[in-house]
Amino acid sequence: MRDPQQEVRALAPAERREMVARELGARHHGVARLDELYDLGLTYDQVLAETSAGRWHRLGRRSISLSGPEPGREASWSVAVWESGSGAVLDGPSSLLAAGLRSWEERVVHISMPRGARTYPRDGVRVHEQRRMGRTLTTDPPRTAPEVAVVRAAGWATSDRQALTVLAMSVQQRIVLPRRLLGEWESTQRHRRGALLAEAIPLVCDGAHALGELDFARACRRHGLPEPSRQTPRRTSQGLIYLDVWFDDYDVHAEINGAQHYAGLGPVADARRRNDRTLASDLTIEIPVLGLLVDEAAFLAQIAEALRQRGWGGRTA
Repeated sequence: MRDPQQEVRALAPAERREMVARELGARHHGVARLDELYDLGLTYDQVLAETSAGRWHRLGRRSISLSGPEPGREASWSVAVWESGSGAVLDGPSSLLAAGLRSWEERVVHISMPRGARTYPRDGVRVHEQRRMGRTLTTDPPRTAPEVAVVRAAGWATSDRQALTVLAMSVQQRIVLPRRLLGEWESTQRHRRGALLAEAIPLVCDGAHALGELDFARACRRHGLPEPSRQTPRRTSQGLIYLDVWFDDYDVHAEINGAQHYAGLGPVADARRRNDRTLASDLTIEIPVLGLLVDEAAFLAQIAEALRQRGWGGRTA
């Protein structure tokens, strides 16, 4: 009976390297685990010969680079999981990046492990111990489910602005389903940004309710602005529409845009709405709903300037 491992050991070194690159390197973006190499049939001495010659590179206790000494981004995720310890998974922004999050940069790889597990510190890797690991996916490398990763990424962010950005981007890019994110948040007992996320997550997941929940009229009062009307009906080329905020005496209109305004054909419909209001000589101000959480004063100052241009004589508080 043929022994596949014996056949691998008998290959010429160049043939063996080509086979390893095909079987393992392609799977892990150019890196491999030592146990995978041994399972494939290589001996300790064969692996040592490749690393000693500088063709392969040891990256830690368990990891081998099959190309250069510096693994790429995707390969570094696998190495971080392998080297951190048993039960390690990608988490937070690293899990979201592995799920396809775009236009986000992260300097370190975030790993979660069960509390009490033995961990192995590594440069460029931040290990978080978890009492509750949450839902995980059996991907390669394993990672937390997007809804778990979003909530944790918001907690590990360096600022409220960064937390809200990763939250909004994950929903807008459809990395996470809103219903799953809401369910995960409802089951979260403690969070370092609990008050902020309790307001932001429902807004991001259901932008249609943003105006009522944020209470834009109260924000206007806080900044000394006239109180606007809400959901004012208008006939346009699109038929009957409802304006989020309308300052009756000044023809100033504000749109509070939730996540759905930035997905799919949302921007197209919004552009037509803006153009219709411009043709009707309205002055329109757009406000992302998260902008009111992060930078309320700046957006209300823009509303005040629009009102002054249309004859309002008041001053902001």
